[in-house]
Amino acid sequence: MLGYFFSVITAIAAFGYFIVVPLIIYFRDAKGLRKYPNFSFLSGISNLPFIYEAHKGFRSQALLKAHQKHAVLRIGPNALSFGTKEAIKDIYGHNTKCTKDTMYKVLAGSHYHLADVIDKPEHARKRKMLSSAYAIKNLEGWEHKVADITGRLIKSFDARCTAPLVEGELPSPEDQAIDYRMWSNLFTVSAIANIGLSEDLGFLERGDDLVTAEAPDGTLSKVHFRECLHATAWAQSNLVWSYDWFQTFIRISKLVSSKYRQKWRLNKDWDGIVRHRATTRFKRFQAHEQLDDFFSALLHDKSGVANNLEWGEMVAEVSIMMNAGSDTTAIAMNNVMYLLLKNPPCMKKLREEIDETLDEDEAVAPYDKVKHLPYLRACLDESMRLLPPTTFGLPRKTPPEGAAVVEDYIPGDTTVSISSYVAHRDPSVFPEAELYKPERWLGEEGKNMQPYFIAFSAGARGCIGRNISYLEQMVLLASLLHRYEFALPCPDWEPTRRENFNLSPSAMPLKVWRRKNDEED
Repeated sequence: MLGYFFSVITAIAAFGYFIVVPLIIYFRDAKGLRKYPNFSFLSGISNLPFIYEAHKGFRSQALLKAHQKHAVLRIGPNALSFGTKEAIKDIYGHNTKCTKDTMYKVLAGSHYHLADVIDKPEHARKRKMLSSAYAIKNLEGWEHKVADITGRLIKSFDARCTAPLVEGELPSPEDQAIDYRMWSNLFTVSAIANIGLSEDLGFLERGDDLVTAEAPDGTLSKVHFRECLHATAWAQSNLVWSYDWFQTFIRISKLVSSKYRQKWRLNKDWDGIVRHRATTRFKRFQAHEQLDDFFSALLHDKSGVANNLEWGEMVAEVSIMMNAGSDTTAIAMNNVMYLLLKNPPCMKKLREEIDETLDEDEAVAPYDKVKHLPYLRACLDESMRLLPPTTFGLPRKTPPEGAAVVEDYIPGDTTVSISSYVAHRDPSVFPEAELYKPERWLGEEGKNMQPYFIAFSAGARGCIGRNISYLEQMVLLASLLHRYEFALPCPDWEPTRRENFNLSPSAMPLKVWRRKNDEED
């Protein structure tokens, strides 16, 4: 009897906490957010509908459809999504009063890294420390590393080339020897490990991403880099939207779902991958190796004065470098190849530009030759417009006194965002937005669209690694299109895509063969 009584009390308490209290808050409407249309029926009362949408795998596509009816949507009790270009400057611009949202605090480890630090002075300190390593003038110092990695990938592709495709025929399954999604990712991880940590992972030689992870007690194990990184993003991006309940949801998910248990285990392995990269590189510093990489910027400034960072901060910076420095660029590389193969006239025009620039026997495109090619840059930007690697609305928080967004006062401490997937489809900026049209980026028209291109975010919190990303994308794409022909499994083939924090495509099998007149180089 007593047990039944406590069960009833618990049920009543739960009903009050989860239903009655949110309803009271909703109808009391202290912030005046009830005037905005709800993304889903219960969005004004609970974050659970957005968490449900996250599990479906493409939040930004659902937001795009909803924003075609409403410029502003309430996606949670304290969160607004914007769908018009004017919101970009107000939320992300250099003079915005908005700061990084609570989400970044919820996901941060023991120390903040450059991408999740919320405090503006602390962000300024970090950016100053790292900006010299990422500056355009220093790209020449990293070009030889990118060229080396490109040469390694070419050697692996050469070994997997097939006979030319007979016109009118489809590639046989056995000739689809290259998963370009995987290989582009092996390329970017190898590149950032070399540029950032002076480490040779051997991925491109082996054709796999097996890497050493280190547990807190020093135990070493072999794990798969991509599996661990993507599992971490999958689990976090599904549950993080209810900030106060995130840790509770983690515990519940481990109890009720074998899939979640596997993802969180792989998340620990991701931490182990980062830990081993950092400890290995630091041991080389202690052994007095003089290495030229990003990690050096963590150790000391340009004058050689020690930064004396805490170990946790150095590990955090290695984590974001290995994460953001590899996955987004790989997605961009995969997408531009896919879109060029789906749009042969664009592929033909780009090849002509590249062939006119490179010597016939140049296997690796020198960055100095391709960095100013207008159509190459246009193809990359159009790909990142149509399929931004990071699609979700990067959340920001209004200051305590509130702020104006698109001339509408938004109360203080409210989450605001705009998805790049949505922003890049604003027809007033990008006519025929669903079409792949690199030409739109050429001339004055292209310059006028740049303020609304947010593949790398915008303002003071914009991606510090965009120059490195362009370097890698330009060198690799120009090199591959100059040397090879590619074919999808069939003309109407399409990948599946899953939105975590990034919009990640599935495997992309390709048939690859050498172009005519290239056989002897």
